[in-house]
Amino acid sequence: MTHALELAGRGLHTTQPNPRVGCVIAHAETVVGMGWHQRAGEPHAEVFALREAGALARGATAYVTLEPCSHFGRTPPCADALIAAGIARVVVAADDPNPRVAGAGLARLAAAGVAVETGLLRDAARDLNRGFHSRFERDRPWVRIKAAISLDGRNALASGESKWITGEAARTDVQEWRARSSAIMTGIGTVIADDPRLTVRREALRDHGEFVPPLRVVLDSRLRMPRGLQVLDGGAPTHVLHCPGATPVDDRFTRAKTVAIAADAQGRPDLVVALRHLAHSGVNELQVEAGARLCGALIDRDLVDELLVYIAPVLLGDRSRPFACLAQPASIAAARRLQLVEHRQLGDDVLLLYRCAADRSRP
Repeated sequence: MTHALELAGRGLHTTQPNPRVGCVIAHAETVVGMGWHQRAGEPHAEVFALREAGALARGATAYVTLEPCSHFGRTPPCADALIAAGIARVVVAADDPNPRVAGAGLARLAAAGVAVETGLLRDAARDLNRGFHSRFERDRPWVRIKAAISLDGRNALASGESKWITGEAARTDVQEWRARSSAIMTGIGTVIADDPRLTVRREALRDHGEFVPPLRVVLDSRLRMPRGLQVLDGGAPTHVLHCPGATPVDDRFTRAKTVAIAADAQGRPDLVVALRHLAHSGVNELQVEAGARLCGALIDRDLVDELLVYIAPVLLGDRSRPFACLAQPASIAAARRLQLVEHRQLGDDVLLLYRCAADRSRP
């Protein structure tokens, strides 16, 4: 199963909106076939493994990182393929949260006399597809905020100047996280101030491989985005989320999709509704690269699962801008606690990946 998970990881950038899945077919310790899901609409991991195993699949055990599908989508059911090949036993790491599968694949295998076991390396399998599980189980994507900050916790001068706090190695690393994301979201303030592309620089990826261009998402309550901004260039699919009643004044949004989202009490797109829209659009992992107000609002509403923080060895002073405007806790004991899950040095900068403590038991 460890090998199957490694295979599944090869689809880290390419399977969106599908999950990353790997499969290994073996007789005892002898591997006879292996495969992974590579792209949506193409064969699933089990099919590639069965093709490699051929007749040797009969009587073998299939180790699959996610429950085999049982329905006809863009490809036939993998459960049927395993049965037809004569697989004797299927070991599954994690159940499929998609209601179209959700136990039906396991039931079909068992009904055909295939021995079924579940739960082997379940946590690792769910973590690999944490966004996919979140989309179906919580009706929202897995939300990751990316922040580049100074040693004193600031991400821009009071004037808004922020390029560049971190070095080239850190900025290159961000491209890997963008490439694995289904969507990148920001607010209208950041778009006007920085004119970001919100795309992946292919040449910066470590394997220079394929990736599915992440959806670009901009929260623009009144559709006041100026003409000529890079997020409106058609270079990647783009959704502009606005409040009801806002209408484009001209054709500046012809290369983007405008979506009306219910307003919150402050007259901005309701974040819960916005995340639900993204989940229903097939977004598994959402990377937020935004200003202090949007980042703070997401954190204060317990809508953030991870903080991806790049800390640079610079000091910007107390008049500079924080990366998030947060409500003050009533006491130190009531302060939010984070769980460090990864740390790396990137040139002179340090990457810290935190999980929000309140979300440790979630997908």
